[in-house]
Amino acid sequence: MSFVDAAVNRVPEPLRGLLLRHHELIKFAIVGGTTFVVDSVIFYTLKLTVLEEKPVTAKVIAGVIAVICSYVLNREWSFKNRGGRERHHEALLFFAVSGIGVVLSFIPLWISSYVFDLRVPNVSLTMENIADFVSAYLIGNLLQMIFRFWCFRRFVFPEEMNPGGGDVPEHEELAEEGLGHS
Repeated sequence: MSFVDAAVNRVPEPLRGLLLRHHELIKFAIVGGTTFVVDSVIFYTLKLTVLEEKPVTAKVIAGVIAVICSYVLNREWSFKNRGGRERHHEALLFFAVSGIGVVLSFIPLWISSYVFDLRVPNVSLTMENIADFVSAYLIGNLLQMIFRFWCFRRFVFPEEMNPGGGDVPEHEELAEEGLGHS
């Protein structure tokens, strides 16, 4: 029994059904949390060292690295039971959608930094970092997350079709994963 199976089996029944119905969203959120940490560590490392004067460049670099991690984790875990596309086509769509997501995530940071000019010496370093966090991570990542989840389910990892031509029933998909089995 996997860690996920054990965790799901410990959840009380009304909530367990909800978790099973929205398992892709939950996995997507876990992947997002993981890549958030990757993105944050890289962004602040760059922003506080070699790219101190270029926060948007630091954010773009951090975002690109986080997107690569996200592809591997989403492909192999969040959406592993979906398919219908050749891998190279799927990867191209993933990175195109994610590229748009990176742009969505740094637009609020660009506005905060260059329209509102929330940069040192106009504000304190603490205020600059708070503004960067709120604009890039709260607002930017929320925009990006909503856009990417919708696009991933609809275009990148579409429902795989069964031989009869219909969608694979969700309960069969869950049975393949082993979720909810004791």
